[in-house]
Amino acid sequence: MSAYVISEVDVRDAAGFEAYRTIAAKAIVQYGGRYLVRGGAAEVAEGGPPPKTLIVVEFPSMERLREWYASPEYAEALKVRQTALDRRLIFVEGVPAV
Repeated sequence: MSAYVISEVDVRDAAGFEAYRTIAAKAIVQYGGRYLVRGGAAEVAEGGPPPKTLIVVEFPSMERLREWYASPEYAEALKVRQTALDRRLIFVEGVPAV
């Protein structure tokens, strides 16, 4: 069953954010992930504060998603993330194929 990473990002350092994105993208592909949303225009239809930059990544399974997040490849991106951006990160399972 697919699993998804949903990130709500607030960029603090644009150059650092670009470095983070480059490193993270390579690790995502390596672990079978693919971007579904990568910072496109977003608007609130109901409730809540205005959205920040949103990213949605699909992985083949929650197990694979967690392997990516704990990987040495992604650890390099996390080092850059600490100073480049603030975010809320959510892992969620998809629905079984019908």
